[in-house]
Amino acid sequence: MAAPGEAVPQLKPLRHLRLGVNIDHVATIRNARGGRHPDPLRAAQMAIGAGADGITAHLREDRRHISDSDITRLKAEITRPLNLEMAATDEMLGIALRHVPHACCLVPEKREERTTEGGLDVLRAGSQLRHCVEALAGAGIRVSLFIEPDPQAIEASAALVGAQVVELHTGAYCERALANDAAGTARELARIESAARAALTAGLEVHAGHGLTYGTVGGAARILEVAELNIGHFLIGEAIFTGLGPAIARMRAMMDEARQDARESVHKTARGRP
Repeated sequence: MAAPGEAVPQLKPLRHLRLGVNIDHVATIRNARGGRHPDPLRAAQMAIGAGADGITAHLREDRRHISDSDITRLKAEITRPLNLEMAATDEMLGIALRHVPHACCLVPEKREERTTEGGLDVLRAGSQLRHCVEALAGAGIRVSLFIEPDPQAIEASAALVGAQVVELHTGAYCERALANDAAGTARELARIESAARAALTAGLEVHAGHGLTYGTVGGAARILEVAELNIGHFLIGEAIFTGLGPAIARMRAMMDEARQDARESVHKTARGRP
C-alpha cells in the first residue's frame, strides 16, 4: 500500500481472459444416432461468433465423440486457434504432428472413464510427457499439461517436462460448489489460486478448466494469473435450453465482469483504499 504522498505503483496491464469452448459433446450427441448432425464444426463457428477465443476438441483413443475427420475440418476451417486435447501416446502424437494445431493439451485418459477424472501424474509419466512436449514444441505447437493444482505437479511440469503452459483442474472446486459446501469451495478455490501464482512464478502460462458453470466461473475468472478458461459440457447442456450462442455469450459476459471486478480490486488496494 502506498504511503500518503508516495506515487501510486503502476500496475502491469492485465490480459484479456480467454475463453476456450470445448465442443466434444456436440459430437457425443451426433454419435448417439450416427450421421452428421449436429456438426461440431458448425458449433465451433457459432461459438466463435458468440465470443469464444479458441476451440478445444479432445480426440480420444476410442473416438467416443470427436473423430479424426472432425479435427481435419476444424483445423482447416475455424478462424480461431484450435486446442487439441490428447493423451501422450505415439498414435496421438503422430496425429497432432500431421495436423499441427495451434496448441495441444496433454491429458490423462482411461477407456472406462466418462470424462477426464483428474490431472496428469507428471512425476510418474515425466519421460513420456517430455518426449511429447519436445516433439510438439519442435513443430511449433504450444503445449499445455492438464494437472491438479498441486505444487509438485507444477514444479515437475516446468523443470522435468519443459511445458509452456499448465491447465489447472477445477473439478474439485466445482464439485464442492455443487454440493453447497461453502468451506470446501473456498478451500479448493484457494488451492487453485495458490497454484496459479506458483505456476506463473515458474514461468508457465496458466489455464484452468473442468466442470465450470455459471455458478463457479466467477471465482476462477477473478484469479488474475489465469489467462484462459476452457469450458465445454456445461455450455452444450445449456444450449439445449437457451441456444449455443446465448449460452456462450452469457458465460463470456460473466467472465469479463468477474475479471473486471478483480482488476478494480487490485487498483483499489494499490491506491490504499479498502
